[in-house]
Amino acid sequence: MARINTNVASLTAQRGLARSQKALGETLQRLSTGLRINRGADDPAGLIASEGLRSEISGIHQAIDNSSRASNVIATAEGSLQEVASLLLNIKSLVVQAANTGALSPDEIRANQIQVDSAVESITRISDTTTFAGLHLINGSLDYITSGVDTTVVNALHVQQANFGTNVNIPVQINVITSGQTAELQFRASSVTSTVTLEVTGNDGTTALTFVSGTQASAIAYAVNRITDSTGVEATLINPANSTSGIVFKSHAYGSRQFVSVQAQTGSFTATDNQGNTRQRVVGRDAVATVNGALTVGDGLALKANTTGLDIELNIDPTFGAGQTAFAITGGGALFQLGAQVVSNQQVNVGIQSVAASKLGDNDIGFLNSIVTGGSASLVSGNDRAASLIIERAIKQVAILRGRLGAFEKNTLQTNVNSLGVALENVTSAESSIRDADFATETAALTRAQVLTQAGTSVLATANSTPQSVLTLLR
Repeated sequence: MARINTNVASLTAQRGLARSQKALGETLQRLSTGLRINRGADDPAGLIASEGLRSEISGIHQAIDNSSRASNVIATAEGSLQEVASLLLNIKSLVVQAANTGALSPDEIRANQIQVDSAVESITRISDTTTFAGLHLINGSLDYITSGVDTTVVNALHVQQANFGTNVNIPVQINVITSGQTAELQFRASSVTSTVTLEVTGNDGTTALTFVSGTQASAIAYAVNRITDSTGVEATLINPANSTSGIVFKSHAYGSRQFVSVQAQTGSFTATDNQGNTRQRVVGRDAVATVNGALTVGDGLALKANTTGLDIELNIDPTFGAGQTAFAITGGGALFQLGAQVVSNQQVNVGIQSVAASKLGDNDIGFLNSIVTGGSASLVSGNDRAASLIIERAIKQVAILRGRLGAFEKNTLQTNVNSLGVALENVTSAESSIRDADFATETAALTRAQVLTQAGTSVLATANSTPQSVLTLLR
């Protein structure tokens, strides 16, 4: 049938050409942007998955930056601590030199004291001025805040790590099951019955003391205490009100690593343990306790608990036996966001204690600021032994803090960056496979769309010219 008002063939050709042109436009858009999904209509499900992956990629990128910045913070703090350690070593040398009073004049000792004063002042200054982008690092502002600590029970509390999560505080419940004890031997007599040479040995060394027959227990205790710094063994009367009650030989410190040995090289001397058994050597006992339900065996009176989200160290007061005590960690610490999601298991909270002179040392032996001029352990006061003990404790404290920060940087931050890098590669690959255009496929589709467009244009031209054939019927 020959009709001219309605050209169905032309409509069909137009529809096919429009479809080909649309496909050509989509292919050109994908090739020009490099993306398979440019808007939601291209692939709604793929867009949802891709946006989720893009969000994760953004979080991982920032987590890597956070870890790198945290590493810079820790490196800055550790660098300052290294200077503090160098100053402490210099002070140690000056203290040891000042103890050589037989070869040093009082003027030289006073000169050493001036250097010690300057070094201690520098340590406090470093503590106060070490910052990173305005954040103070080692002045105690990043230490934890505690509440309700019974100082008659808990000494030298250090919170190394505490992850609060969604809690405003962390309760800490300590139940001391077994108290720590010194190593103790007893001599239950008022005097020695024959001339005796005693070999007294402790953790710090051995010495031999000779006593003639009839030497009183008080005189023996005095002789042992005169050399306590050489042996680590102290001696007290069993009954201080009765000089004839006998002697208790005990280690200076607490715990199973401490021991006391009292043996008669010549003569007769019988020592017993607390149960009355004849012994020549005994060891101390470590404290045993639970911290928030987790069992921990201490080192003497020192307890360390490292549970999920909590890492603390503390000393139990020697006068406290078995029993319970509690306190709370209410804030503080340095919070590092190391993961892509803001959740507690992707965060680390670390405490950094102050290294000011008034904080280095402890209540037992004193603090670093006591070795300056006017202090109880200054060089000019002649209390070199106390000064040496304080310096050694301070050196150990700074070394432990440096080691802990170094371990955090190496084992947490650096490994976190490495693992996040692997995760970033895999997530980016997954997002790319969903969203990015495959150029091989798209160039093939482009060629097909171009051919179909050209063919559609030619067919449309033919379809448009077909109605003209009716003109031959009018001739």
